[in-house]
Amino acid sequence: LSPSTVCEVGCGAGEILVRLQSEMGPAIRFTGYDISPDAAAINHPKRNKNLQFLKADILISETERFDLLLLIDVFEHVEDYLSFLRKLRDRASRFVFHIPLDLHVSSLIRVGPLLDVRYSVGHLHYFTRETALAALADTGYRIVDERFMLGALESPQTGIRSRLARIHRRIAFKIAPVLAARWLGGFSLLVLAEPAK
Repeated sequence: LSPSTVCEVGCGAGEILVRLQSEMGPAIRFTGYDISPDAAAINHPKRNKNLQFLKADILISETERFDLLLLIDVFEHVEDYLSFLRKLRDRASRFVFHIPLDLHVSSLIRVGPLLDVRYSVGHLHYFTRETALAALADTGYRIVDERFMLGALESPQTGIRSRLARIHRRIAFKIAPVLAARWLGGFSLLVLAEPAK
């Protein structure tokens, strides 16, 4: 991808765009949208000539069409996420979605993990790889590429149960990645998509 304009919806503190700008170069224009006043207080000082942050709802804002639009851990928080995804589809040529895969056999058996992400980070919807990809397809996106992100394998684990779970996940993922995500959890999905023709 060689975008000249990059937008992140739900940019929060803005650090993803700050880091992308340092990696991709200052010639690319970056725009972050977030409706939270707390996020605006944090991201506002990080602005520069080609990096702007707007405390606004992109769906009701007049804006350009971007080359690349990022939604990193966003639509699981949106009450009507299907309508949200449909409305965003015309705002960019390409999209990168990062989707937590909260729904797996282990979370259904224990139930606690689902309630934890609901009340600690505000997830209203829970996805498997298949339901996440279906939601994107149903709202008019064509999947270009997708891959699992191994968050549970890369984050620091201090307890013995967490370390044992990491070992099981690592072994299972090497053997059968899709089944590891479906049964054990601890993964997310990174998707590159574009509007379906």
